[in-house]
Amino acid sequence: MTRFSFSYDESPLNNSLGFREGAQGTHTSRTMMSTELARLLEAGADASSAQRLIVEENILGKATMAGRRLALQRLRELYALDRTVPVYQVLADLWKREPQSLPQLALLAALARDPLLRVTAKPILVLPPGRELVRDEIRHAISTSVGARLNPATLDKVVRNTASSWTQSGHLVGRTFKKRRRIEAKPAALAFAIWLAQASGFTGNDVLSNGWVTTLDLDQERLEILLERVRAAGLVEIRQLGPHVEINSSRLLTRAAA
Repeated sequence: MTRFSFSYDESPLNNSLGFREGAQGTHTSRTMMSTELARLLEAGADASSAQRLIVEENILGKATMAGRRLALQRLRELYALDRTVPVYQVLADLWKREPQSLPQLALLAALARDPLLRVTAKPILVLPPGRELVRDEIRHAISTSVGARLNPATLDKVVRNTASSWTQSGHLVGRTFKKRRRIEAKPAALAFAIWLAQASGFTGNDVLSNGWVTTLDLDQERLEILLERVRAAGLVEIRQLGPHVEINSSRLLTRAAA
């Protein structure tokens, strides 16, 4: 296990909580669609209203009926849009508390639900601030993960779409030539990362040393500051036991279900 791991001992993620595994992902055809997600969250989208909002009311402003239906399909793949799915439940509740954290919340949820985006995390996160993205490194990470299951044209599209998603989250900046930028993590995003880490099997101090938390670009000082804000806000229970930290994020799911 490394700080870039998204599951403990690389075991399969729990799909009953909303995680998705496999060699396919939404980034073969779309980015993480954070702007569209924002509109749906503002409209209170859930399983019973998502189709009406997107297809019937055209809240996303798509030009054709086919475009509306495809957007609904892709957004369900990325976020579920169903409050009975824990990943979306926690995302929607944390967004309500801290709307400005949406780019980070959306990225974390998309990482949970798109294996193709997940395998690009390490090549992005290891880049020093200001370093230009080398797209061949992203291409190599994806092809190593999926083998020959994607043809060259689709592979190139995944590279473009994942780079765009990391730009939407703030980790990259630029259009043609993208460079790494450190994000300023929000408390809600850290709470979500901790919940995802524990839902992925991490325990003890490992809850703060994994791919979910590494995604937030936190040095030790900033991590400690945000942990205190998360604890003070009542989002996550945190107890320091000597050199060890005891963390319980289960109340996030309880709050979201209330």
